[in-house]
Amino acid sequence: MTAKRVAIIGAGPSGLAALRAFGAARKAGETVPELVCFERQATLGGMWNYTWRTGLDEYGEPVHASMYRFLWSNGPKEGLEFSDYSFEEHFGRPIPSYPPREVLLDYIVGRIKRDNLEGDMRFSTSVREVQWDAEADNFLVTVEDLTCAHVYSERFDYVIVASGHFSTPNVPAFPGFDLFPGRVLHAHDFRDANEFAGKDVLLIGSSYSAEDIGTQCYKYGAKSITFSYRSQPLGFKWPEGFEEHPLLLKVDGDIAHFQDGVTKKVDAIILCTGYKHYFPFLPDYLRLKTHNCLYPASLYKGVCWIDNPKLLYLGMQDQYYTFNMFDAQAWFARDVIMERLDLPGRADMLADSKVWVARDQALENASQEIDFQTDYVRDLMTYTDYPPFDLDKVAALFKEWKHDKEEGIMTFRDRSYRSVLTGTMAPPHHTRWMEALDDSLEAFLAPVEQPRVRASG
Repeated sequence: MTAKRVAIIGAGPSGLAALRAFGAARKAGETVPELVCFERQATLGGMWNYTWRTGLDEYGEPVHASMYRFLWSNGPKEGLEFSDYSFEEHFGRPIPSYPPREVLLDYIVGRIKRDNLEGDMRFSTSVREVQWDAEADNFLVTVEDLTCAHVYSERFDYVIVASGHFSTPNVPAFPGFDLFPGRVLHAHDFRDANEFAGKDVLLIGSSYSAEDIGTQCYKYGAKSITFSYRSQPLGFKWPEGFEEHPLLLKVDGDIAHFQDGVTKKVDAIILCTGYKHYFPFLPDYLRLKTHNCLYPASLYKGVCWIDNPKLLYLGMQDQYYTFNMFDAQAWFARDVIMERLDLPGRADMLADSKVWVARDQALENASQEIDFQTDYVRDLMTYTDYPPFDLDKVAALFKEWKHDKEEGIMTFRDRSYRSVLTGTMAPPHHTRWMEALDDSLEAFLAPVEQPRVRASG
């Protein structure tokens, strides 16, 4: 009997979670399908890789990464820890709760390299088209090896879409943008906060990216930060130099006009207006079409494409949980593919999805959203042997994190939390976040210098 073949699109945290799920089954002595992972970038890590490039890459492909220099985790690492691979195991000692990008990338990739799970990785390879062949009962996947412009096709029994949904920006326009004398860019193209030192920066949006880019720019010397929101302000206790206004109406030269009648001179405008779920390689009958929500309606258990469950999506939800949720989804996808799980019929899958979607739509605040996603991950884990962890403790940690942000938006990254896996309290970082201008792995992991004690006598 011919072994099943599985195409994994993307080698970021979700795609790597799929490799790890099958790797765990292989390690337990089971025969697993042939896996091929297609990754447009030249290495593992997906969105956690940093590039100076914006727009198009060296091959003329849209730049996938929205990563910028100086990004630090905006939530405690204790909430995203892999249940089978702690930060302590990876780094050999406890580390602070809010690592910068390079540290998190090292952790994500470390689990894959530890278990030699890289397998058949096709780097610098862009997926051009996925078509379902009903007669053959499989997918025809067409890709391009970008290094030599070679286009070829292969057949797969299953396709896992793990390409993320934070790479195609949603870019609105406002009157006056065409004549604005400063720079207008989307958060997707933001790379270095030093560019905005001494400038009055306007950020449009009230999402995590607005909050984080605004504080980054302030940290690296921006003169002032103005947020413009559509529905509600971020509402934190901002230091002097920050202000929030209802949505921008227009810019007249370098003067921004807001709905509350306030005007302000600005030097740069950053659109923190979100991203689109965008899968140009998929035909309409396979393509997920959704806004950013906690439960996309077209997916059974947030994973299986209901109209064809041989197509699976990972990491397509809005997220409190991240790496460990991707794992739970990957274990579920693996068990569907390996026929450990019997999926219900289409009508029952739709009915199950509708219950979750209705509950999602009724959520009123962040605490309820955290509880919802906790229940979602818990539900996924009931179907598989993903190593258990205390979800209630993680939920409590996320709620503590939200409280800590409200207490101090510029200081919450100086807090420490206890690992749900090991029980170890994270040590404080050797430098307060506002003063930690070197975000390299080496600087973050550098030992704290102890004060010298003069010998007596």
